Amino acid sequence: MTGYKLRCNSGQSELQYKKELRFKYDLQFFAGDDKTEPATPKHLEDARKEGRVAKSQDLNSGISLLMAFVAIKLFGLFTGGIFKNSFEFFYNMMPSLTHNEFTSQTSARILSNAIIMVIIGVIPYLLVLYLVSLVQNVMQFGFKVTPKAAEPKLSKLNPINGVKRIFSLDKVMELLRSVLKIGVTFLIVFNDIKASAEIIFNMYDMPLFQTMSEVFTFVINTGIKISAVFTLIGFADLFYQKWKFKHDLRMSKQEVKDEYKNDEGDPQVKGQIKQKMREASRRRMMQEIPKADVVITNPTHFAVALTYDKDRAPAPMVVAKGADYLAQKIKETARESNVEIVENRPLARMLYYNVEIGDQIPPELYQMVAEVLAYVYKVKNKVVTE
Repeated sequence: MTGYKLRCNSGQSELQYKKELRFKYDLQFFAGDDKTEPATPKHLEDARKEGRVAKSQDLNSGISLLMAFVAIKLFGLFTGGIFKNSFEFFYNMMPSLTHNEFTSQTSARILSNAIIMVIIGVIPYLLVLYLVSLVQNVMQFGFKVTPKAAEPKLSKLNPINGVKRIFSLDKVMELLRSVLKIGVTFLIVFNDIKASAEIIFNMYDMPLFQTMSEVFTFVINTGIKISAVFTLIGFADLFYQKWKFKHDLRMSKQEVKDEYKNDEGDPQVKGQIKQKMREASRRRMMQEIPKADVVITNPTHFAVALTYDKDRAPAPMVVAKGADYLAQKIKETARESNVEIVENRPLARMLYYNVEIGDQIPPELYQMVAEVLAYVYKVKNKVVTE
């Protein structure tokens, strides 16, 4: 709720005027689209598993049509020769077949020969179109079997979604492409007919085979030109489809966070787990302090507990260490356990920064640690003697 304070009439109170001007509005109306983040690799992979990829059907159609005309131009004489020979063969057989000779076996043989010749004639075109379709799809979005894309979706039967698709940007772009294709086809056909007008008008006087050859050449050349332009339109559509695919797969900041949580785990939960692991490690460390021979301090910032057992390790080991608050806790535990505390600032710093808990001290510190341990053992023996 909000109100606008405007100048009111003399007979109307300001409060009444403000109440009349109060109205409700949704702040989210002004927020715009909250999906501003690019799709993550996982989001792209999930979309691909569902069969959602950036592809252009216009490019597929354009390249297939172009290669079909090229194949006809390359294999046209081969196919035409097969059909011509087949026609002559069957036509010459007709007078020799009497009513008694035309049996079911004869008709089956003629039909099988016709089918074989048709298959031989169309095989080159089928192979070309299959290879072109496979290559262009692999080039657009690679090869991946996605059974999920074939699953039926009830959302496609939703009439509301259907109406939205009708008035979507895709339909507008599809309409523009269709208008462009029709216009290009008309211009190319018109120009080719205009350029070949003299040949077309003289076809009446040409032999049949020459006329068929001219028509074949005109249709193939015109078809190649049209399909080449369709292919260029398809490439432009492919760039648009890639842009739209990335635009449609954008994610909100919250979706990116949720995906990260699902993949890597909730940061808060992970933090709590790490905190509990540190506490457990700290408890184990504090339990080792009563077994230590000495605690070397800074004296205020660092504390390192050492133990030496020649049966356990050839050199003294660090069983606990800490800084600041933890250092104070180590010293308190050492006092409670009657563990000797020795102040040696350089040694405490070197042990804290260079030796991990459970590791032996390096040879460089043998002399300094040996002096400390000798002092501790001397003090302990003195106390025992007394």
